[in-house]
Amino acid sequence: MPHTITLDRWLDATDEEYLSTFIAEGGASVKFAVTPEESRADLTARMRERCEEKDYVLVELSAATMRAHMPQDIFFGLARQLDWRRLARRAILRLAAERNYRIDGVDPASSNVFGAVARANGLEAQSVVQEMRPEIQDHVLKNYRMPRDFRAAMSHLCLSEDNRGGDGYAGQGLLDWLTGPVRIGNLRQFSIHTSINRTTARYFIEAALYWVKFAGCAGTVVLLDNSRVTVAKNPKDGLRYYSRATAMEHYELLREFIDGVDRLTSTLMVVATSQEFLDDDPRSPRGYGIYQALRTRVMDDVRDRNLVNPVASLVRIA
Repeated sequence: MPHTITLDRWLDATDEEYLSTFIAEGGASVKFAVTPEESRADLTARMRERCEEKDYVLVELSAATMRAHMPQDIFFGLARQLDWRRLARRAILRLAAERNYRIDGVDPASSNVFGAVARANGLEAQSVVQEMRPEIQDHVLKNYRMPRDFRAAMSHLCLSEDNRGGDGYAGQGLLDWLTGPVRIGNLRQFSIHTSINRTTARYFIEAALYWVKFAGCAGTVVLLDNSRVTVAKNPKDGLRYYSRATAMEHYELLREFIDGVDRLTSTLMVVATSQEFLDDDPRSPRGYGIYQALRTRVMDDVRDRNLVNPVASLVRIA
């Protein structure tokens, strides 16, 4: 009988070995937690507490309500939970501090962050904006850690926080592009020419995770509940159902995240799954045995007869 670990012990080990050190310092990891259905809400709630305490962004994704085998749906699910304007304001404050502006007491929730910085330094808002424009261009628009269209969008989002003109928020079109499919023709004014689709989504996911860190957050925790993928027979309950083929596509996507983990900045991805996921028979309906490339990456290579390794790639939570 496989050994299990309590949720408390696993969370404490994850906190100590990852969130407090490795992830905060720029590293990334993908973990699998086989969790009873009745415990997943508790896992989410406790992870949220830790994220709030340590200034991580928590993103919750569920294969029951999204196409978990499509990378663009992963990105849009992530993007809809990010506060893009707040991240832009945090990025502005970071660059302002590097420019030796005083930012103590300036709240990233401020409706006019440039004006708030100007008041904190006894300056006119216009002069702050003029001096910050080259900083945004050099550190955001020319930041080659991000794809061209994404860094163009982030620089425009930063500059859109200058609302001295009083004409409303100028970056709404960018938010629409980030959070759902839109016509690219509507974005030419922002010098954006790339759709977020199956081919490009992985680059945008990596860029979004990098941007969260750039803006000054500790990092991102992505909690993906993929238990729905392991359901073999369609319950016809209105939620998403995965055929064997789409389940394999989902497992391939997870394998790509594992292989490309070095490209995920300050990110902990936790895949909360069901016991059925561990069915390693290649003829199984939906277990990871149907996609050996994923199985070999998360299976237990070395196991103690009595002890559970709390930082293993895959743990079974009691």
